[in-house]
Amino acid sequence: MKRFSIYSVLAILLFSLTSCEAVGTVFEAGKWYGIILAVIIVGVLFFLFGRGKK
Repeated sequence: MKRFSIYSVLAILLFSLTSCEAVGTVFEAGKWYGIILAVIIVGVLFFLFGRGKK
């Protein structure tokens, strides 16, 4: 049953989005994930270096 629901979701996505839209959506999500991750890493580095100089 679980396998059926995964395939049905994939089929709906394939028929509702063109390939360019689907790829664009994936890359846009990856772009925001990368930006958020970079901001978190820079924040942690500033916190660690700022704490070490006191």
